[in-house]
Order: sequence, then C-alpha cells, then structure tokens
Amino acid sequence: MYRRQFLASLAAVAAAGVAPFARAQSYPSQSIRWVVPYPAGGGTDVLARTLAETLRVPLAQPIVVDNRPGAATNIGADAVARSAPDGYTLLSGDNAALAFNEYLFAKLPYDPQKDFTYIGGIARFPLALVVSPDFPAKDVKEFLAYAAAHPDEVNYASPGNGSPHHLAMELFKHRTGAKVTHVPYRGAAPAMTDVMSGQVHCMFLDLAAGLSLMQTGKVRVLAIGSTTRSKMLPNVPTLAEAGVADVEVFAFQGLLGPAKMPEDIVKRLNEELNKAFDAPAVVKRFADFGMEPLRGSPEDFRKFARAEAERWGPVIKATGIKLD
Repeated sequence: MYRRQFLASLAAVAAAGVAPFARAQSYPSQSIRWVVPYPAGGGTDVLARTLAETLRVPLAQPIVVDNRPGAATNIGADAVARSAPDGYTLLSGDNAALAFNEYLFAKLPYDPQKDFTYIGGIARFPLALVVSPDFPAKDVKEFLAYAAAHPDEVNYASPGNGSPHHLAMELFKHRTGAKVTHVPYRGAAPAMTDVMSGQVHCMFLDLAAGLSLMQTGKVRVLAIGSTTRSKMLPNVPTLAEAGVADVEVFAFQGLLGPAKMPEDIVKRLNEELNKAFDAPAVVKRFADFGMEPLRGSPEDFRKFARAEAERWGPVIKATGIKLD
C-alpha cells in the first residue's frame, strides 16, 4: 500500500513538471483570435495585422484579427477579459484600456491591473499636431493665435472619446489655454478623411496611421509630440521647440490576454513576439512609421503601462474629462 502511494506521488510530481512543457509544445493547436478595440485602418489595426502575419509562421496557426470598436476600447477589452485564459484570445491593449479609462469612467467593466495577463509590449509612437491643408496657421504659434482670435470656432477630430489622440489634444489645451472643440469619430480613418477635406480643422494624429498623409502634404504637420524630432519628419519641430512645454504625447500598444493564462503559454508568446520585432517585414513597418518596439518581458510591459497610468491620472483629473 505504501509503495503504491509512494509511486503515485512520484508520478504526480513528474506530471506537474512535464505538463507545462507539453502544453507549451502543443500550443497553439487552433487559430488565435486577436481583438483590436478599434475599427480597421488605424494604427492599432495596422500593427496587429503586421504582427499577426509574422507570428502565424512560428506559431503554425492562423491569427484572425477581430475589430471590436466602441466605448473607448471598453467593448473589446471587456470581451477579452471575459474570455477563457487559454491563449486563444488576445488583445491589443493601448493607452485607453490600460492608462486612461480608470480615470475617465466612474466604473469600468474590467480592472486593467487584475483582469488581464500582460504578455509583452508592442510599440510606442508619437502623435503629431496636424491641420487641414487650407488651415491658415503654418506653425504652432500661428495656430494658437488663430484659436485665440476665434474662440470655440476651431474643432478637432479624434478616433474616439478616450483615445490617445483625444487626451493629447486635451493636454495641449490644458497647457496652452487653446479653446478648440472635440469632434469624436469611430476610428482614425474617418477622422483623417475629414481633416484632409477641411470638414474638421485639426487633430493629433499618430504616425502609424498618418505618416504618408503628412509626407505628401494631405495634412500639414505643425509639431510632433515627442522629446526629439522624428527621423521620418526631420524638419518638423517638437512641441517643446514650438514653445509648448511638458506635452509629451504618444500612443502605445501591447499584447494581453485574459487573467490567469498559463505561464508557459505566456512565455512562448512573449518570446515569439520579441523575435517578431526582427522580422524584415516588421522592421520595415516600424521604420516607415517611426515606431519604437517595446521589447521586454511581461513584467516590463506591465510596469510601463502602469507608469503611463500614473502619469496621465493627474492630467485627466485636472482637465475634468469624464466619459460617463
């Protein structure tokens, strides 16, 4: 009897050690759903599709991008938070879901710290202040002068309430006193279209979605919201150089899953994600859009996202923005 119990205990210990290895080797055994909480065509969508195409090779399974926009990314984020933590439902998490929404909403359907498994960072990329081609201002100084002379007549677009683009302009307004009116859209594509046509005067636009428009003059770039000039737009000043201090604005993306994902699957996904940054197609996409890869561990990305939440919390409280 004791011998049988001893052998059973040994078998249990062995199984506990082999199971994660076996699971990691067999994962994935079916297609993966990658939820993007924005419509197709924006920077988040472009990034997800580029990486999904690259990652499907080492993972040997299709990765299907599922656009689930709405409610400042809450619809897509909540759908993932409620999914089975088996590694087959992933999320593009950004500033909104991980840094802004806890301050913008009185109550969230998810907890950004407790309801997700952080897998790894994807990228950060600056936002640029752009205006319609026929807008009178040629630089930030002229923009502020025009806005002051026409209070509440200038309007700005964003891909949606609570997006990095929305909060970037609200921070800009807070620092400069500019009175411009928000016009939220459902995604970056329609917002950019109306800025190009002059239906809306301006917006903060990310380079991932709008670099080609900036380079071809379909929108006029006044300044970039990073601490240094972009290599892709070397003649465009930073906001600090243009006279607006303490306004560093960028979008970031990272890969998440539901809470309590198995550590071995998280490790596998993190390793493949970091390798994907060196794939030629990904390197080119990042270079073309002026994006910086957010390499590192799951914990690196968690700390980065939390630092952004702590940076933006006081700003959002000071501006008084609420989305409910």
